[in-house]
Amino acid sequence: MEELPVPHNIKISNITCDSFKISWDMDPKSKDRITHYFVDLNKKENKNSNKFKHKDVPTKLVAKAVPLPMTVRGHWFLSPRTEYTVAVQTASKQVDGDYAVSEWSEIIEFCTADYSKVHLTQLMEKAEAIAGRMLKFSVFYRNQHKEYFDYIREHHGNVMQPSPKDNSGSHGSPISAKLEGIFFSCNTEFNTGKPQQDSPYGRYRVEIPAEKLFNPNTNLYFGDFYCMYTAYHYVILVIAPMGSPGDEFCKQRLPQLSLSDNKFLTCTQEHDGLVFHQAQDVILEVIYTDPVDLSWGNVAEIIGHQLMSLSTADAKKDPSCKTCNISVGR
Repeated sequence: MEELPVPHNIKISNITCDSFKISWDMDPKSKDRITHYFVDLNKKENKNSNKFKHKDVPTKLVAKAVPLPMTVRGHWFLSPRTEYTVAVQTASKQVDGDYAVSEWSEIIEFCTADYSKVHLTQLMEKAEAIAGRMLKFSVFYRNQHKEYFDYIREHHGNVMQPSPKDNSGSHGSPISAKLEGIFFSCNTEFNTGKPQQDSPYGRYRVEIPAEKLFNPNTNLYFGDFYCMYTAYHYVILVIAPMGSPGDEFCKQRLPQLSLSDNKFLTCTQEHDGLVFHQAQDVILEVIYTDPVDLSWGNVAEIIGHQLMSLSTADAKKDPSCKTCNISVGR
């Protein structure tokens, strides 16, 4: 019996966060005997991975021989923004149920994509369901150590500069390690309406009047929804001055929110000026995409505690939480 043709010149296309298309060339000889394709898919080895952790089980997919390119889809074995290796065999099912197989093709590497706007909209809808009632607020605030603010004054002319967002939150978030901005909070104590007294990020806080950062000349975007194996849930929002580089970045990748009508953060014009509200039942993390001058607000030491355990710096999302996960790659 002639050997089955070995796939070569493998091409990967139409990559999403949990699917891709694969095609290849092969010798037409014995092509009509092919009944199935075997696809061997593995996460690419990370040199820094924990050697004591169980390795991911290789995924060998058995597919009927369909016209190429063939779509491979499945959130149970594909994660967003993850590097994979893939190889292919052709196979012929025998009368006894066994398979005759070709040799494996060469190994190809590729990386899955981030969440699309469609996926982020699904995530946003889940966040809207638990956001709760809206409370008034008047300032955005940012906590850091005293040395941070001293450095900004001495080396950056009193101006806080945007920096790349860390890798906290959903693994498929398109803003992680890509969007540059400055992190602010705006949640208030429900009984006083004032900024929360405690913070995980440092004992010194700059408070900026809300209208300086959030006004009709800015756009608002939904960025992410996640938790860290706790009851607390976090929503990341992005405020970008219209037409800024941050605004252009977000416009292409994130769902845009109405400034005056959304479940998380609103800015409305009333007779005595702009009025601001924020969702009570989620912790809002607001990223402002332009530089911010400390002179726009005031820096002072907080009277509360520095609760390091609540820090979300590079925090990993709980992939098992039914509240904040969608059925695509985590």
